[in-house]
Amino acid sequence: MNSRQAQLAIHLTAILFGLTGIFGELIQASATLITAGRALFATAALLLFIHHTGHRITLPSSAAWMALGLAGALLAIHWTSFFVAVKIGGIAIATLGFASFPAFITLLEGLLFHERTQPSEWLVVGLVTLGLVLVTPSFDFRDQATIGLAWGVLSGLAFALFTLANRKAVSRMPGRELACWENLIVAALTLPWCFMEFTTVHPLDWLWLFILGVFCTALSHALLVSSLTRLKARTAGIVIALEPVYAILFAAILFAQYPSARALAGGALIIGAIVWAGLRRSESEPDAQAPVAPKAPPGD
Repeated sequence: MNSRQAQLAIHLTAILFGLTGIFGELIQASATLITAGRALFATAALLLFIHHTGHRITLPSSAAWMALGLAGALLAIHWTSFFVAVKIGGIAIATLGFASFPAFITLLEGLLFHERTQPSEWLVVGLVTLGLVLVTPSFDFRDQATIGLAWGVLSGLAFALFTLANRKAVSRMPGRELACWENLIVAALTLPWCFMEFTTVHPLDWLWLFILGVFCTALSHALLVSSLTRLKARTAGIVIALEPVYAILFAAILFAQYPSARALAGGALIIGAIVWAGLRRSESEPDAQAPVAPKAPPGD
């Protein structure tokens, strides 16, 4: 893959991530079933891909199982809460709530890894928080949009914890295997809660689940990993930060879900803060190659 193909791959990854909420809206099923179905199709696709490339998936060590189990549980919470947010608050609200995850990563890295938080990172946290206040239609939990945003923020928190958990797991095995095992764990954790519901899934919803699992999960992960062979992780992160833009655009075109001017202002503040932080890091650390945790998608 050359640099131009890597740029195309990372933008396609952001688009596929943005489509996740669209399928959450389309699929007429519970958030738990959508999560389980997505994980099952993603696991099957990743297993076929690993086999096709001539590799053999290896059993994790006992130490790796602990890290994988934690990461898989957090991924299940992240996906389920995101789809609940979509069902309750709509695609734009859910996606903007989830977009708060970089602020949670900044806070949690300082708490869990005792890493020093720079003043500029605190500024990003503040801007994201202000953006969420603007996105919030009201502070009344009788308001569906407010409840949806709360679920979206929970999804962002779970994804931040998942990203940090992957710092322990990512060094123990290749990215494709990591994603495969984590998706399998997600399926194992969610299937018992929705197994009987699968008998009521309509044929068209099976198609949407297939696309969500294979393209928006397995393929997006493969594209992300491949693009990072040519792009800096910071550059990839800036492009991925545009995911809410694609999601809101698709929601407006397909479902006529138009966010309010206040929500758009809050979203612009959140996305702008994340992009600015990424640009600033790229300038101050030109040779940085910090690993991006697979969004096993990862994103979403």
